[in-house]
Amino acid sequence: MFIFATFLSRSLHAVDQFLHHHHHLKGQEAESRLQQLAAASLAPRRRHNRQQIKKMSEEGPNMLTGRKTALSENMLFGMGNPLLDISAVVDKDFLDKFGLKPNDQILAEDRHKALFEEIVKRNKVEYHAGGSTQNSVKIAQWMLQKPHKVATFFGCIGKDRFGEILKKKAEEAHVDAHYYEQNEEPTGTCAACITGDNRSLVANLAAANCYKKEKHLDLDSNWELVKKAKVYYIAGFFLTVSPESIVKVARHASDKNKIFCMNLSAPFISQFFKEPLMKVMPYVDILFGNETEAATFAKELGFETDDIAEIAKKTQNLPKENTKRQRVVVFTQGKDDTVATVGDRVTMFPVLDIDQNDIVDTNGAGDAFVGGFLSALVQEHALEECIRAGHYAANVIIRRVGCTFPEKPDYH
Repeated sequence: MFIFATFLSRSLHAVDQFLHHHHHLKGQEAESRLQQLAAASLAPRRRHNRQQIKKMSEEGPNMLTGRKTALSENMLFGMGNPLLDISAVVDKDFLDKFGLKPNDQILAEDRHKALFEEIVKRNKVEYHAGGSTQNSVKIAQWMLQKPHKVATFFGCIGKDRFGEILKKKAEEAHVDAHYYEQNEEPTGTCAACITGDNRSLVANLAAANCYKKEKHLDLDSNWELVKKAKVYYIAGFFLTVSPESIVKVARHASDKNKIFCMNLSAPFISQFFKEPLMKVMPYVDILFGNETEAATFAKELGFETDDIAEIAKKTQNLPKENTKRQRVVVFTQGKDDTVATVGDRVTMFPVLDIDQNDIVDTNGAGDAFVGGFLSALVQEHALEECIRAGHYAANVIIRRVGCTFPEKPDYH
């Protein structure tokens, strides 16, 4: 739900790693720098050309055929950093007690430990399963509705009360979540302290950072779930946690000619985790990102261009293991056209019109776009239809607080 704070919590983990090699950056300066890297969000408007479907079916060795396939459990696999989003209305005294500003996003410090226990004692506390990848697979499942558990999710939580709530919330979203549960760290959380129209967000990655390949992904029962999937999605944030897990899943997808999708997620991923990112890139069939992330990626790889269409084309042409599938690159640009590689060309897809007064919260838009896209992709729809579904999902989410949605989509 609270994507910006989720981003900051992952950024803290990134700071911990790169400060060992960047001694000139102090903690506060590094945190400030990463806050400035927060991604631009997506605000869609409607228009599309159905003739594109025929074109995309004819152009290039695309994985997107335009056929609709029968759905079954565990067809979509996601792996990432799970957080329990907790929101409650508080008063000024509560903010003052924990040194919070009314409208802010911070990383949890020692003085905030008691906050997470206190906030749950407030009236009307809401819980949601959160974290970037979990949001996307949750939205994909919402778009699909039935059967339940089309989407599978792996991540790490603590053996605690918040972990139990997170499992319950994932179940309510009909996502087949299989968490690695450990005792070392508590379940990752993001608290939203609401006063009037303001939200003060406090994020703590905690257990999400403790995922272990050999203790979870490598287990036969879990790997069987991985093998059942036809489409895989992992946000770039997970590169800071378990890059070896990403490579194992990506190689499987490539070897079996399945579809592996990844997200650039944030500028700091390309900047400070370029090596693990580029180890995975040869296996990436579909790459997502926004214009800010795309520009940083291009700079880090020496593309020597700031033209987003040219960046998409150069990214598409990076080395690829499975040559049966031509890489698809999809870059969102907020309210501007979404850019996608279509065969050997780059095409612009206008987003949905929306009155600016209807926009409530854009933080979850990027995750929602990916979720909508994946819901169409797992049905083997054409690229144009996948993008249209992504635009719809983002358009719904930005009208609401957090990454939440109504009971059913109104999408045809």
